[in-house]
Amino acid sequence: MSEFIMALDQGTTSSRTIIFNKLGEIISMATEPLQCHYPQSGWVEQIPSEIWQGQLKTMKEALKTANLQASDIRCIGITNQRETVIAWDKTTGQALNNAIVWQCRRTADFCEELKAEGFDSKLKQKTGLVTDAYFSGTKMRWLLQNNPAVKKCADDGNLLFGTVDSWLVYNLTKGEKHISDASNASRTLVYNIHDKDWDQEILERFEIPRSALPTVVDSSQRVGECHPDFLGSSIVISGIAGDQQSALFGQLCLNEGMAKNTYGTGCFLLMNTGDKAVNSQNGLLTTIAWSIGGKTTYALEGAVFIGGALVQWLRDELQIIEDAALCEEMALKANPNSDVYIVPAFVGLGAPYWDPYARGTMHGLTRDTSREDIVKASLNAIALQSRDVLECMQQDLQKKLSILKVDGGASANNYLMQFQADINQCTVSRPTVVETTAMGAAYLAGLAAGVYKDFDELTQLAQEGRAFEPSMADTEAKKHTDYWKKAIERSKNWIEA
Repeated sequence: MSEFIMALDQGTTSSRTIIFNKLGEIISMATEPLQCHYPQSGWVEQIPSEIWQGQLKTMKEALKTANLQASDIRCIGITNQRETVIAWDKTTGQALNNAIVWQCRRTADFCEELKAEGFDSKLKQKTGLVTDAYFSGTKMRWLLQNNPAVKKCADDGNLLFGTVDSWLVYNLTKGEKHISDASNASRTLVYNIHDKDWDQEILERFEIPRSALPTVVDSSQRVGECHPDFLGSSIVISGIAGDQQSALFGQLCLNEGMAKNTYGTGCFLLMNTGDKAVNSQNGLLTTIAWSIGGKTTYALEGAVFIGGALVQWLRDELQIIEDAALCEEMALKANPNSDVYIVPAFVGLGAPYWDPYARGTMHGLTRDTSREDIVKASLNAIALQSRDVLECMQQDLQKKLSILKVDGGASANNYLMQFQADINQCTVSRPTVVETTAMGAAYLAGLAAGVYKDFDELTQLAQEGRAFEPSMADTEAKKHTDYWKKAIERSKNWIEA
């Protein structure tokens, strides 16, 4: 039987398809850019048809590049940007709204309302999440309250809500399956991660009909088939996970205490906590990492909203770099004594601050501040935000992490990885193949389809590419963190609630 696995990696800025062989080696890859739209300050949207059509286009291109047919593919795994919400009509399959992207802050006022009435503590207890506009549930409520087409569809009993994994599976199966895996469900703010079901009390408070929500399935399970009309043959869909949980799996952090940081549009640091849902005392999230064979594995997570997107800002808005790949070279040319700090709170601050009213700030500018200094400060900001999260994680678990596994586009930047090791005072380990988000989806799908026998077989595939060891003096690291904390305080609550 074929041992090729197709991984669909639907992210915030692009839709990609990667075909892997059994050894986790990339056979082919295709990418289609995905545009975000900003109708108001703090609002972020995408067009659902572009998500679907772009993803399908890359599936066809990846097959063509690899010189393979659909019949050569053993299974499909899906990983996706999380918390982004789409509403559609089950009678037509047509989206009723633009997708409300995870970065969107339009529901911040409702979150404040929930906090004022004390409902946030109930949400934390049941879902493991903080009450923030980041998550899907408040977006669903907003659509029901503000989009007449969504409200009418709900009243008629025809409304379907879904995160991006649900939208892709629904389209791939031509409307046969309306599902979501446990990792994606755990990011909605309406899923009880202990009872492993949609929470009726929360649904009633948010006024969301249960009938509109998908059936929750395991992350590694045969859930349906890609319709043969799309690629010429049907292919089983057997793995689904939200992008950050998928990266944790792809990094083979399969045991309790193992952690990874993904440098994508945002930065997401996750630590496997085994079968225990650890309640954070430091502003982190308790989430489902994956569910396999009905057994749930949990994780602690810290989400940094703006990571690689900061480099895109330097390129596209400030236009002080022509290519993201130039950042490392420019940072190394910066003034080593520059004390410029950037807080990229463009859409508020994520973990551990959770301040939707914070905004981006730049500190320490002098007359001789150069482009190189600003680029260096931007890379440092990505690492310093991740350090905040790791510090909280270590406090929650009362243990120090010795190795942080890294992946994602910006992990290719050696300056950033060295600074991350220095500021964390721990080893940073980068794998040979940094496409671990897609690889996690491939591994999950391969497990359910019989490509892999068990976890032991998967762990044999691990390959470390390069390890970065801390080399910065403690006094220098402390100077950076002290300045950083001052800068964070000045960015907080910039837009008054």
